[in-house]
Amino acid sequence: MLELWEPAGAFEALEAYLAETMREGVVADVFLGYGLSQALRRDPAPPPPEPCRLPLLAAQPRPDVARDTVSQAPFRVGEWEATWTPDEYAAAVDEVRAAIARGDVYQVNIVQHLSAPFAGDPRSLAAALAPLAPVQPRPLAGGGWVVVSASPELFLARRGERLVTMPIKGTRPAGEDVEGVKDAAEHVMIVDLERNDLSRVCEPGTVRWPELMAQRELAGVTHLVSTVEGRLRRSAGLAEILAAMFPGGSITGAPKISAIDHVARLEPVGRGAAMGALGTIRPNGDFDLALTIRTFAVADGRIHLWVGGGVVWDSDSEAEIEESWVKARPLLAAVGGRVHA
Repeated sequence: MLELWEPAGAFEALEAYLAETMREGVVADVFLGYGLSQALRRDPAPPPPEPCRLPLLAAQPRPDVARDTVSQAPFRVGEWEATWTPDEYAAAVDEVRAAIARGDVYQVNIVQHLSAPFAGDPRSLAAALAPLAPVQPRPLAGGGWVVVSASPELFLARRGERLVTMPIKGTRPAGEDVEGVKDAAEHVMIVDLERNDLSRVCEPGTVRWPELMAQRELAGVTHLVSTVEGRLRRSAGLAEILAAMFPGGSITGAPKISAIDHVARLEPVGRGAAMGALGTIRPNGDFDLALTIRTFAVADGRIHLWVGGGVVWDSDSEAEIEESWVKARPLLAAVGGRVHA
């Protein structure tokens, strides 16, 4: 298994590793941590401390014929605690709105972190999350850590020359419609960002968006989803594709690099397993990578979860905090544990 702990050259190292290990009948399960985005930052200040020890990148080759073995071993989740208080979260929303007023950024996705004691087999989380229909349900385990995702969002997929991303923006509780100027503006900003990112590795004139702001029930909530795709340049390899697209725009904001700097300045802890990517790469170069929203990490006897949303000029702090809990509630109901009041 490949585990990388530094961002510099990580995508190139992954591409080289896969070139050595991949062959017919073998695929690789891959995790890309949001911390890889530190290589893009302009602000020299150190990033926030990580709440759990995870590699920034991991890859595990396995036989393609292997079937998922769902663990039914018991597990127990203790009391959940949030890193941010509601007042601190609200202050971060206000900071983003002030940055927008200054013209520094148009949108920033900010995230709160939850953690709880954990006992048992972390891989059993996959069975508990299966009813939420994750894009990538297979757990990935390494040396002392496990990542398990319930993400409904496709970060990036390749099928031959076709490269596609399906950003999600706009959230309501299940059964409610996502509507309003704020949600539409937030969503279109990210679609434009993804169009720009795809254009860096796709043939000129081929980037299109065949589906815009489709309303779907996903992971226990209602979302707006778009499809953005292009025809990949023949010369573009895996490292170049990931460098152009990572991290996903729907979990940074726009412009992306400015948003990344604001995330590092505002969030009290790192994003760990969240807001990166998890999926499978095939020997012919095709891949499916979920964006690691609604994703858990287990390490050192604790379970971790990150939830948040995009903040724009007309965001309301209380509404933003509630949106993060709208996303968290189906997940916490699935895995258990009491939320600290």
